[in-house]
Amino acid sequence: MQVALLERETFARHRPGETLHPAIEPLLGQLGIHSEFVCLRHLGHWVQWDGAARFVEFGGDGAGPWRGFQIERAVLDAQLLDRAGALGVQIIQPCASPTIIQAGNRVAGVTLGAERCLAACVVDASGGHGWLRRQLPIQWQAFSPRLIARYGYCQGEFEPGYDTPRLNAVKDGWQWIARVDTHLLHWTTLNFDSSSAPTGAPDTLKHLTPVGPIRGADVSWRLSDAPMGPGYIQVGDAAAILDPASSHGVLKALMSGMQAAQAIADCHVWPGGEHVVHQHFNTWLHNQFQADVDALRQFYRAHPWPPSWA
Repeated sequence: MQVALLERETFARHRPGETLHPAIEPLLGQLGIHSEFVCLRHLGHWVQWDGAARFVEFGGDGAGPWRGFQIERAVLDAQLLDRAGALGVQIIQPCASPTIIQAGNRVAGVTLGAERCLAACVVDASGGHGWLRRQLPIQWQAFSPRLIARYGYCQGEFEPGYDTPRLNAVKDGWQWIARVDTHLLHWTTLNFDSSSAPTGAPDTLKHLTPVGPIRGADVSWRLSDAPMGPGYIQVGDAAAILDPASSHGVLKALMSGMQAAQAIADCHVWPGGEHVVHQHFNTWLHNQFQADVDALRQFYRAHPWPPSWA
């Protein structure tokens, strides 16, 4: 297949999400990324939620313990982009926001300025930006009130306890703190009531030096009404969003991308059964999302100050 990748920004770009679940390793291997990342690895993380702090291990198998990654997203993005280029993908970067071409009820490609790019399938991987959803339009199904995750970085000399990521319950929300590098910490906070959310770093990090601005992201739980339809697929956060406490957003984004690639191949060899492929992809995504929603609600019900909506 001929594939074009349209990237709005030139890398490296700032994105959160440096903590990756160990299950991402075999998926990266399937994608042909076998080299070891130069990064911190961890066997699990500390959780202080409904009692005393406890260490939650990832587990292991005959090959040894499973280890998560602490990797800068710029490094991961570069690895994935290089692999796509090596496989012959045409990379257009930077790229102004394209507009879709429609033929009847079907998405038939995109326009890039004066240029028309026709395609059997357009994949929207624009994240919460929802580029395709706003053009068709496609509705969200809401599963939570508005939730805003705030995140930032700080540097300095850390206590040994920060060598392993930690998730702490706080009044009406939670805090996540993870060491990204020798002298750099990443933090994320979420308040169950976005109208009263604190805007700064956790109090335990006030003695450290902030690095860069504090940013925020809308992480309200929501699912696309129609993730796959005639000529298009939504993947990652463009299709479904949960807050970072679900703990495996990057993993699920890769899984949805791989599932989308399989769906495109299935439509190619079985054009008469395209509607069946659409239904299968939409059901798969819905089931994945619903299982995560159920688990996250159960987790939040055990919070010392649980949100009423959970």
